[in-house]
Amino acid sequence: MMFKHWLHAFRLRTLPLALSSILVGSALAYSQGAFSWPIFLLALGTATLLQILSNLANDLGDHQHGTDNADRVGPQRAVQSGAISTALMKRAMVICGVLAFASGLALITVAFGTTLKTLAFLLIGLAAIVAAVKYTFGKNPYGYAGLGDLSVFAFFGVVGVLGTFYLFTHSLHFITVRPIFIFGFLSVAVLNVNNMRDIENDRASGKRTLVVRLGLKKALHYHALLTWIPFFLLCSFAIDAFESPWRWLALLGFVPIGIHAYRIQREEGQIPLDPELKRVALGTFSTALLYSLGLILA
Repeated sequence: MMFKHWLHAFRLRTLPLALSSILVGSALAYSQGAFSWPIFLLALGTATLLQILSNLANDLGDHQHGTDNADRVGPQRAVQSGAISTALMKRAMVICGVLAFASGLALITVAFGTTLKTLAFLLIGLAAIVAAVKYTFGKNPYGYAGLGDLSVFAFFGVVGVLGTFYLFTHSLHFITVRPIFIFGFLSVAVLNVNNMRDIENDRASGKRTLVVRLGLKKALHYHALLTWIPFFLLCSFAIDAFESPWRWLALLGFVPIGIHAYRIQREEGQIPLDPELKRVALGTFSTALLYSLGLILA
């Protein structure tokens, strides 16, 4: 039974989202003739551990701040339900943080050896660990101040896509700009659905997410930008290389997000949002997967 509770705390349904930018950054590097299986696998492992660490810290942090309560709309959390104690969750966070650090250190050492680039990426890795923990855990968590959207864009968009590309190529390239915004915005859209779902409970608990600050109506306008800007960028990606039909594959992956975007605006957010959360997350992963496949086949 304890194993089941830990799997629930890990929130496995969030992992595909964490892997999306790694897939895209790796495929971009492959399209430039640079790819390494050890770097790819270590990047996937590091991203997975960071996401699990964030999920554990979020479970404990929201419990400690009183946000996880009987009024919460989403799935019941492990610490809130009493299935996992606070002390045990803290221990799991430490173990997961150490594993993420070790995996990240192995990743950048394989990619760069022992150079100044190694040190720079080590600092980025430490920042990622701190960001994963401080979203809702501890004193003055930035997620409670409405800064979660910026953090998600930075780590799922810029660091996830550009950082992964740089690990392979040791260079910057303009081809990363469009996917940074596509998958950065889509990742923020997942967070925005989560925060729209929890708006009433977050407001009552003092969690000032961007949705709470904006209000539901403006948050829906913001959500339209987060979903439809990536769609138009995907179209431009396909049109730019019209001779290669494989690039249109990504638009197939976007279909669930398109359906979601239409439904949530039509109903003005008055629909069950937990299923929508899953739809956007899996839609982002399918878009990333087919975007990457399109790059490789092209």
